[in-house]
Amino acid sequence: MTVLAKDSRQTIPPTMSTEALIPGRRSKKPRGKGPNQKSAYVFLLPWFIGMLFTIIPFFASLYLSFTDYNLLEAPNWIGLDNFKEMMTDSRLASSLEVTFVYTFVSVPISLMAALAVALVLNQGIRGLPIYRSVFYLPSLLGGSVAIVMLWRYIFGYEGIVNKALAVVGIQGPSWVSDPDFALNTLIVLNVWTFGAPMVIFLAGLRQVPTMYYEAASIDGASAIRKFFSITLPLMSPIIFFNLIMQLIGSFQTFTQGYVMSNGTGGPADSTLFYNLYLYQKGFTEFEMGYASAMAWLLLLIIGVFTAINFVAAKFWVFYDN
Repeated sequence: MTVLAKDSRQTIPPTMSTEALIPGRRSKKPRGKGPNQKSAYVFLLPWFIGMLFTIIPFFASLYLSFTDYNLLEAPNWIGLDNFKEMMTDSRLASSLEVTFVYTFVSVPISLMAALAVALVLNQGIRGLPIYRSVFYLPSLLGGSVAIVMLWRYIFGYEGIVNKALAVVGIQGPSWVSDPDFALNTLIVLNVWTFGAPMVIFLAGLRQVPTMYYEAASIDGASAIRKFFSITLPLMSPIIFFNLIMQLIGSFQTFTQGYVMSNGTGGPADSTLFYNLYLYQKGFTEFEMGYASAMAWLLLLIIGVFTAINFVAAKFWVFYDN
């Protein structure tokens, strides 16, 4: 049975309340009683528990950044002295330069390599799961001590690289001991571990509707035109995500520089990453207050570059909706 609306020939379904037709009135819905909300809180519970173990050290480091603390005696409040000292610390400036060069060179190359390999794997080749696993494996091992040690051997004076160059009559240097090449070897190592963004790119490419490519083919578009007019715009949100994650990870690089230089950042501070210098200050020189101030500076740097990317995203990231 239906109810006729007054002065109208339209009918109202029997399941619809007449209050929904009154302007400014909204039907009341029960809140907080659905099973989905309870499930959400259950899944968020591990995160809340983990937050309890991080929020205390988080604010403790903020307090220690304003103190002189050597791990053995009680912290001594010194105000902004640590931050003032950072402005004149030449090694800190050197570590920032090394980290910036490493990040702004390795991240774009890594993303381009990841997208290129994902495009090849997306062509429907046989044995895709095997290739995907092989390319992803370096991402799991690239930051390990064993792989970095192997990298030292490969680029050493008598390593595989120099042996290959000797075949064509070229005597290569000790790449890891030369200040002009040491950082470049770590950049190559980071680019080699492009597997994680590659898997994400591959998943994104599988979600691009084929009807766009079919329509472009009918219009006579070339493969290059399809890539720049269809693939890149639709993949831009995933490129943006990978860019942010790779940027944050590169700024936090530590193990590669520590193992490659035996913890010194050498040769000539050419592999002195910011996190490595922070470690030296905190756990070698026992200037934990200064190290805490450095940690907050790193947080600020990462936050600034992340914010810049989010602001710039509106000019190049395309969302389908």
